[in-house]
Amino acid sequence: QVQLVESGGGLVQAGGSLRLSCAASGYTENRYNMGWFRQAPGKEREFVGGISWTGDTVRYLDSVKGRFTASRDNAKNTLYLLMNNLNLEDTAVYYCASKSGVPAVHDTPGWWNFWGQGTQVTVIS
Repeated sequence: QVQLVESGGGLVQAGGSLRLSCAASGYTENRYNMGWFRQAPGKEREFVGGISWTGDTVRYLDSVKGRFTASRDNAKNTLYLLMNNLNLEDTAVYYCASKSGVPAVHDTPGWWNFWGQGTQVTVIS
């Protein structure tokens, strides 16, 4: 059974940085795409960024481009999200997602197969 476990969330001041991690287990090989989503109270879950299992495709939400960087360490089965220059609008629960198969990154939640439990990121002024 595939499991995704996020960590690294917390409370940070505006302009600060955080690095989220997502450890994957249960896959028999590294041919799975990984992504980050977030959901703020009262809002729909939105795509933040993701990397295909080949590393050839990397996508980001427009509002985080230049501030957030997604990366993955296949040897550790871990996806990272480095978040710099955080602002109040980045406050949300951040979720990790994965899907095996064709190397791709989709921005719709329904495309992804597995989800983590989420980690809270709160940005304060």
